[in-house]
Amino acid sequence: MNAPAPTTEPILSIENLTVNFDGFKALNNLTFSMEPGELRVVIGPNGAGKTTFLDSITGKVRPTQGDLFFKGRSLKGLAEYEISRLGIGRKFQTPRVYQNLTVRQNLDLSGNQRKGVMHTLFRKPLRVERQSIDQLLEIVGLMPKAHLPAALLSHGEKQRLEIGMLVAQSPDLLLVDEPAAGLTDEETYQLGELLISLAEAHSIIVIEHDMEFVRQIARKVTVLHEGSLLCEGTMDEVQNDDRVIEVYLGKGEGDEH
Repeated sequence: MNAPAPTTEPILSIENLTVNFDGFKALNNLTFSMEPGELRVVIGPNGAGKTTFLDSITGKVRPTQGDLFFKGRSLKGLAEYEISRLGIGRKFQTPRVYQNLTVRQNLDLSGNQRKGVMHTLFRKPLRVERQSIDQLLEIVGLMPKAHLPAALLSHGEKQRLEIGMLVAQSPDLLLVDEPAAGLTDEETYQLGELLISLAEAHSIIVIEHDMEFVRQIARKVTVLHEGSLLCEGTMDEVQNDDRVIEVYLGKGEGDEH
């Protein structure tokens, strides 16, 4: 008799989540789930609830009702720093890097448990730490610019640096908010390849509106509309869904911000 196949617990599970802002439901009875090691892209028209979705996961906003579970543990009532320590990292749309520090120092500071700027600048890095930062520099494609101040990087390079800073903190789940905004076509492609490679070791949620970028990276797409889940599927399935065409894609990709 064959043994039953092992079941995989979702890394993130959201159940009947509602967020009410003075009578406006930014999220409305939203249910969502993703598996470990998944690269999920979330799209939807302006006002669909995408930012509130991320804010709820990170504890920035508190749900009016419903619950969120990360690796089986409820996030309800936890502070932002507590959720971060559980292994959830977030990258905002605008790069948040230390402009006057070098690329290497930015990564070193992010990975340093003590989070001290002076400690990072004036201590001698351990060999294992140097090797880890070297590997991360290679992954994000910034090894040739490791000793340059971050202020001298292009917008696309700063985006990749901040993703590297996030990875340096070893989160299990990465939340990435509209990373392709303002990038050239080449930078967008490079960023997509980076996220695809990171998905081999991390679970990733990407909020995005650039449909070419979504097609490049997406394995599964979730579409939000008016705070609720409209549909999910492959990019082809989503693009051909009549509901999605009506509320989002049919309006033109430029409407989404």
